[in-house]
Amino acid sequence: MFLSIKNIPKVKWSSSKPSNLKPRFDTIIFLSMGLILFGLGEGLLIVSYTGSSPWSVLAQGISLQTNLSVGLITFFLSLSILIIWIYLDQKPGIGTILNLIIISVMIDLSIFLIETPDSFFQQILIAFVGVFIVGLGSGFYLIANLGPGPRDGLMTGFQKKTKLPIALVRACIEITVATTGWYLGGKIGFGTLLFAFGVGPCVALGLSIVKKIFKKI
Repeated sequence: MFLSIKNIPKVKWSSSKPSNLKPRFDTIIFLSMGLILFGLGEGLLIVSYTGSSPWSVLAQGISLQTNLSVGLITFFLSLSILIIWIYLDQKPGIGTILNLIIISVMIDLSIFLIETPDSFFQQILIAFVGVFIVGLGSGFYLIANLGPGPRDGLMTGFQKKTKLPIALVRACIEITVATTGWYLGGKIGFGTLLFAFGVGPCVALGLSIVKKIFKKI
């Protein structure tokens, strides 16, 4: 059962270690594919106009309190998370850096190229698709093992400390972040709740799908 996954699977193109500075070409390709999917999923959620992801809600809330842009707040949040990594014994890698670049570019491209549909049903559908794509993208780039992004490093770090299932750990993090952002004034909608409760299982499903496609080593 994919919801019981507690460890990141390994496949033939997984890097032997997150700190690998000379990874295989196919590892970089699958890593980038995962990050592109992740950014597209986040962008679709925003375009759906049903509510932003929990971390965007938090950025909005802090932005309202400080008058700094959401983008700048997101950058500082990422830096803050990397500091927490020290306690969680997490180390950044090539994937961590590419995460910050590719995902932000894909979010902007998605918002620029994809229009919000008029139909509420279509908006909800896009939100569901967005969350699923985020989970699938996470499966690819986490399995690449070149260093997780700030948020996923937080997830895997807490999982190692607590030994709890990945789906539960991710859901707890997203719910906490969304609640804090809402308290600070960030906007919460159906899409936010969908992401908060659904991204954990979707990440676990993404890991399971990639593992089954490429087979475990």
